Amino acid sequence: MRIAPTPTPFNRPLFDANAPAASGDFGALPDWDLSDLYPAPDAPELKRDLDWLEEACVRFAEDYEGKLAGLDGEQMFECILRNEKIDQVAGRIMSFAGLRYYQNTMDGERAKMLSDLQDKITNYTTPLVFFSLELNRIDDAAIEEMLGHDGLARYRPIFERMRAMRPYQLSDELEKFLHDQSVVGASAWNKLFDETIAGLTFSVAGEELGIEGTLNLLTDSQRATREAGARELARVFGANIKTFARVHNTLAKEKEIDDRWRGMPTPQTGRHLSNHVEPEVVEALRNAVVAAYPKLSHRYYALKAKWLGLDSMQVWDRNAPLPMEEKTIVKWDDARDVVLEAYGDFSPKMADIAKPFFTEGWIDAGVKKGKAPGAFAHPTVTDAHPYVMLNYLGKPRDVMTLAHELGHGVHQVLAAGQGEFLANTPLTLAETASVFGEMLTFRKMLSRAKTDAERKVMLAGKVEDMINTVVRQIAFYDFECKLHEARRAGELTPEDINALWMSVQGESLGPVFEFMPGYETFWAYIPHFVHSPFYVYAYAFGDGLVNALYAAYEETPEGFQDKYFDMLKAGGSKHHSELLAPFGLDASDPAFWDKGLSMISSFIDELEAME
Repeated sequence: MRIAPTPTPFNRPLFDANAPAASGDFGALPDWDLSDLYPAPDAPELKRDLDWLEEACVRFAEDYEGKLAGLDGEQMFECILRNEKIDQVAGRIMSFAGLRYYQNTMDGERAKMLSDLQDKITNYTTPLVFFSLELNRIDDAAIEEMLGHDGLARYRPIFERMRAMRPYQLSDELEKFLHDQSVVGASAWNKLFDETIAGLTFSVAGEELGIEGTLNLLTDSQRATREAGARELARVFGANIKTFARVHNTLAKEKEIDDRWRGMPTPQTGRHLSNHVEPEVVEALRNAVVAAYPKLSHRYYALKAKWLGLDSMQVWDRNAPLPMEEKTIVKWDDARDVVLEAYGDFSPKMADIAKPFFTEGWIDAGVKKGKAPGAFAHPTVTDAHPYVMLNYLGKPRDVMTLAHELGHGVHQVLAAGQGEFLANTPLTLAETASVFGEMLTFRKMLSRAKTDAERKVMLAGKVEDMINTVVRQIAFYDFECKLHEARRAGELTPEDINALWMSVQGESLGPVFEFMPGYETFWAYIPHFVHSPFYVYAYAFGDGLVNALYAAYEETPEGFQDKYFDMLKAGGSKHHSELLAPFGLDASDPAFWDKGLSMISSFIDELEAME
């Protein structure tokens, strides 16, 4: 059961690769029109829904608490529908407040609205905490008898996921306490992190920048500018490192306490359960990627050092443009057109689903003071539509980010037919449509390359994106695993966390890298560690899955589109094994991950052949 979510950012992992900054003439950039959720913060419709929600939660508890075991299939079906409606209304309210907040995290009124509504909805929904706890006390035979009802049968995955939590649930009283306490727990520390990051100021060459602008310097063509940006990032992160260490210590300890009380065997168990993925599948992915470091990141960065004329690389060279790369500014309209054309070449239906994002105010693209960094697609609720956030600066990689987030949006539109409880896709599959849309757009742009040098630059850019999506994210995952394990033994100093960060950097990036003093603090700005512990492996999962899917598409294009759309329409209603079976793919097979990684390796082969 998903009650009152704040927007979940499906953030692209390349915050430091294509995070933007300065202004530029990219054409008219779209802003969100949030009126499809509510006309205004003081709209009567918002008050109406809050009043309805408060009463609906009370009535639900009165009608069902202590009575679930006695329901027949028809009555349980009605119970689920009422619960789902509550979830939808709560989700609409929090989506509106959350999206307004992400537009300007420094606006006190928006922050207050989000916090106040979060408090209210947490209070309203506390009476519903009994539902999953009581349901899990019903024996299997009785549940199976209920699921014989035709209408209820489609909700089987919801019952299975709730019952997967049976070994880890606490008493009703404790679960209600944790629900009430959540507003001053993780969500409060999340907001502190967001506001701290958004409020950081950096000074480079006499110009004052936010974090987006400073990270953007790491992709500048001038090495001195990149170095200045990196050193200023290190200075400011270092000055604020105690705050970031406090956030991570508190959240990791809170999680450790929760996991210990629930009896979760590892810090990762909760994430694996929510992703509906077996730990051994994630371990197979992790091991395959780590084993491939030498033939992927180590090999590519050694090649890049040669192109840059360097014996060794510094962190500010990792995302440097290539010497033969021409500075290209892609106007917004051109970015839109190439993505829609790439989508349309695959299937006109895919382009048709994507078009309203550009015409109906579903994208917020511009860089603005106080706006949340990075990019995401938020599904809102199934009776509305998704919203995409970008920080567009006209770089070719920004076009790929657009393709990526729009892929999420298409997926969310298609999955909405499953309803509120079943539309939500596990993180391991949530990256499928985004990475696939990115691959379609890359192939389209590559086909337009006019020279070998242009093709080389595009291939290198794609390899860097894939390394950031796979290698870098698995290194992030290893860092998190080490962080949470170390926190179990006691408080971690900033220096302790810095050391854990550096322990994965050299291994993943390779021997060609040197690390400047201060780089050890660069864990501080990664939002995934704060908002969604262990989220990051989903990126590598999605990239490997899509590489295998794309290979299947190239081998047998006939009928692929229909199977692909069926997979996206399924949302969270099916396990990954069931979704991949029509394509002849199996994520539990270690060879599956090797196949996905071989696509990255083949691109590097092509780059080496161009030498």
